[in-house]
Amino acid sequence: MRLGVSLAQAGRCADPASIRAAATAAEQVGFASLWVADRMPATRASGPPLTPPGPTEGAAGPPDEIVTVLDPLSVLTYAAAVTTRVQLGTSVLVAPWYWPALLARSLASLDVLSDGRLSVGLGLGWSLDRYRTEGVPQDELGRRLDDALDTLDSAWNGRSAARPPVLLSGYTPDGLDRVARRADAWNPAGLPIDMLAPLWASVRDLAAGHGRDPDALELVVRADVDITEQPIDSDDRPAYNGSFEQVAADIADTRRAGAHEVILGLRGDPCLDQALDLYARLAESIDAPAMA
Repeated sequence: MRLGVSLAQAGRCADPASIRAAATAAEQVGFASLWVADRMPATRASGPPLTPPGPTEGAAGPPDEIVTVLDPLSVLTYAAAVTTRVQLGTSVLVAPWYWPALLARSLASLDVLSDGRLSVGLGLGWSLDRYRTEGVPQDELGRRLDDALDTLDSAWNGRSAARPPVLLSGYTPDGLDRVARRADAWNPAGLPIDMLAPLWASVRDLAAGHGRDPDALELVVRADVDITEQPIDSDDRPAYNGSFEQVAADIADTRRAGAHEVILGLRGDPCLDQALDLYARLAESIDAPAMA
């Protein structure tokens, strides 16, 4: 199982030196991939979310007081320039926010500039107030995601380079069916670990029903990590929250659920040194083959 890490793109690490240091350090340590999310800066006018936090199909969790947020594709382009091997991905872009043709051009450009290292993760987002701010009707979300996928397919037709892998984050029945029909990987976030294996089996069965090879699909799980000084002694402990030992055990359980890759992200707003130290310690808590 591969391990990836989320890049600094928000809060106090949202600066060139931090992004460069995090990207190069991750590549040197041996992480397989670098990832960015799609989030908008919190504003006083935005107010609380109108939908409760839960399993996410897009942005990286509920908004907080972080107001410095860099554009995800700009961050990945910068990371591409300072690395040579590590894969680069979005987990995930909220597809309904973007005009499909412009999104396809930006992604194609990033794929070229990174020498084909891009993976494209797309989702529907999670917060109704963000859709209203962007002027996106809720009943058009699925159609807009399909339009984005159609446009990406068309953009790569006739090109000598292979299309980047497409990851989708849906977990509803329609979302899982879309993964089975159209994606190269399922990219869930925020789901309890014990739900991963049965839902992954469902995706594989649906893919076979659509005439696709289930073994050609991958499970790439985003783990939003919150390390605590003491173990969390609770039956409802959130996944990837707790002591290093608890989080490492969660990641091991994720591997057993069928994950091909886990993307490690850190909750809160740690400084660069804290983030690098936490990622290094997490890597040490997980056996070496996970880094391959």
